[in-house]
Amino acid sequence: MGSLLAKFILRLVNWKIVGWNLNELDKYVIIEIPHTSNWDFPLGILLRAAQKAPHVYFVGKKSLFKWPFGYIFKALGGYPVDRKKSQNFVDSITELYQKEDRFAICLAPEGTRSKAEKLKTGFYYLAMNAKVPIVMVSFDYSRKQIVVAEPFDPSGDYKQDVPIMKNFFSDKVGKRPEDGFTFQ
Repeated sequence: MGSLLAKFILRLVNWKIVGWNLNELDKYVIIEIPHTSNWDFPLGILLRAAQKAPHVYFVGKKSLFKWPFGYIFKALGGYPVDRKKSQNFVDSITELYQKEDRFAICLAPEGTRSKAEKLKTGFYYLAMNAKVPIVMVSFDYSRKQIVVAEPFDPSGDYKQDVPIMKNFFSDKVGKRPEDGFTFQ
């Protein structure tokens, strides 16, 4: 999908992109919170297209990559993840960062569209291992904005960095607010 078409579609549905441009860095980890709806996915694809950032990929549960839609998700830049197996996700994705000149992966640390009590922390350790910053993205349905934060370099102390994330995500509202993650 072309940039102009993506921008047109976003304008048509009264959404706008606010903040940092995904093309300003070659490598980073994107985290998207709150993830409460399947509509987050097309918004993410529109963001990537509008900002001309084909180096941004995503992970999804393995079942999405089966026939008949598997080919489409792979063509859109998806990597299947089997959440039932204890595989070394962080190491396998870190290898991609080492191989590629431009690479970013988008993760939903809630791990589900349902209410999550805590975030999965793989994104944090992935950023640390790959030595890349974290970019926070939120699809704020209350304002109809795709909000993209400036990248931040994780300190290595997850608890120390939580306030940075809490500050950014605290006023963002998912499509189903009751299912959105709340930072403690």
